[in-house]
Amino acid sequence: MRYHILATDYDGTIAEHGAVPEDVLEALRRFIGSGRRLVLVTGRELPELMGIFPHLDLFELVVAENGAVLHSPKTRENTALAERPPQTFIEDLRARGVERMSVGEAIVATWEPHSTTVLETIRDHGLELQVVFNKGAVMILPAGVNKATGLKTALERLGVSPHNVVGVGDAENDHSFLRLCELSAAVANALPAVKEEADFVAARDHGRGVVDLVDALLEDELALPRKALPRRAISFGVDADGNAFDFEPYAGCTLICGASASGKSSVAKRIVDSLRERDYQFCLVDPEGDYEELEGAVVIGGPDVEPTLEEAMQVLEDFLASCVVCMTGVSISQRPQQFVEFLTELLNMRVRYGRPHWLIFDEAHHLMPAAWQPPNALFPEKLVNVLLVTVHPELLSPDMLRRVEQVVAVGETAPEILARFAELRGIDIPRAEAPSRQREVLVWRAGAPRLARVRVHPPESEHRRHTRKYAEGNLPPERSFYFRGKNAQLNLRAHNLIRFLELAEGIDTETWNFHFRRGDYSRWFREGIKDPALAAEAERVERAQPADKSEALAFLRSAIERRYTLPADVPIPVPGAE
Repeated sequence: MRYHILATDYDGTIAEHGAVPEDVLEALRRFIGSGRRLVLVTGRELPELMGIFPHLDLFELVVAENGAVLHSPKTRENTALAERPPQTFIEDLRARGVERMSVGEAIVATWEPHSTTVLETIRDHGLELQVVFNKGAVMILPAGVNKATGLKTALERLGVSPHNVVGVGDAENDHSFLRLCELSAAVANALPAVKEEADFVAARDHGRGVVDLVDALLEDELALPRKALPRRAISFGVDADGNAFDFEPYAGCTLICGASASGKSSVAKRIVDSLRERDYQFCLVDPEGDYEELEGAVVIGGPDVEPTLEEAMQVLEDFLASCVVCMTGVSISQRPQQFVEFLTELLNMRVRYGRPHWLIFDEAHHLMPAAWQPPNALFPEKLVNVLLVTVHPELLSPDMLRRVEQVVAVGETAPEILARFAELRGIDIPRAEAPSRQREVLVWRAGAPRLARVRVHPPESEHRRHTRKYAEGNLPPERSFYFRGKNAQLNLRAHNLIRFLELAEGIDTETWNFHFRRGDYSRWFREGIKDPALAAEAERVERAQPADKSEALAFLRSAIERRYTLPADVPIPVPGAE
């Protein structure tokens, strides 16, 4: 199961004129009955919503006030995700004649034609507020708060990746959360701009369109018609005509084959880089230690220690973290059995959460050799998002070979590799000349009329971060970190990681906590430094809320030092030392 959550807007989507019809409620109950869950994402304030919609208990969580409030129908707990604008601002709006105004826990809302007055009042008060428009409604919120930020918080609480979420909406304020979801849908009455960006547009309007979406998901979520949007493509290379040749983010089993030193590891790393760029979680089983220093993943095991299943599952419980299971410390004869134990739990985890999104098995013949017989019912008939890397196809278990739907043949022997695969499978594959250029491969896809000749993009991991670019370099202003504090009383720029640690050590606790609680550090590591793994470690520290600044900073410093080569003269404080 790919999609575990349906995140839906209320007005104009499941509701028409403020009410949700019974057939829509029944469709939502069918969705829940399939083992999936619902999240409501609305601009309405909770008291108003509760007064018109008595079925909130269908939803695991409710994101209200356009992302500013999180509500749990089960516990009746409300969590404000932003601060309400100052009372002086609200009173001034009333004094300037803004009518029909409501004030929630964090939102202030009115209607057109008051947008100009609202913008002028924000300017006159010098506030960092934003105005969100929604079919005539004018919503005033703290900067950076929207339905996407609210839904992201809800998903973190549920432990679900955005890649396992379908979103459906109809209006301007739905754009942000629909972009966050793996599959975005629009009902037929949605604004043209929303339908233009959506992956799927329902043929019917309002709740009837949601019923159709639910039925399609329950019948076959993989067959749901959708646009092939570039934002979801797994970047791989360009074909002979110069066109982008990408992998689908949700596809079958791919086999990468090539002789030793042919470049197949670089091809595999190109795919891994693309997965990291798109924040897809992966688990890579590495029998020979080729990925011991892979950036963007937590490595368990090594030459001197066997990896444990508990360690791997602990890492993968966080959907922001990927894992490399290094088996160099496991004897060759024991690898297939230990691999079965890992694979069984990985497949069970996929049933529960829909992830890891990709499973990558390097030197797969060590894990599933030709004589290997998998336990009964271990594999589903169709393997989804599995990548196998091996030297020759005949070294691999026939049970795996028959599930392969795509072959990437690497090196001078690529034509012979494809011919051998075709013989083993009893199928016809067109003949082709060997690759003639650097990083060129031959690709066979089941059902494709011909082979593709693809020049693979070089993997980013070939350009090591340990060259100190990010540690000692000079990032441009737009990618630097700024310690500003709650009232922007500071403007301290960190143009690299060393400067970040130096400034962090010296700033006051209030400024540190302001950025820490907002998640600004992990956000910079992800967006400025472009290191998802470092960002994931920082997010875990942020969520843990250490007792004091020194403890939190020690964790971040340690995470940075594990990934980057810092100069020996950079001071390393000891937590708790004077």
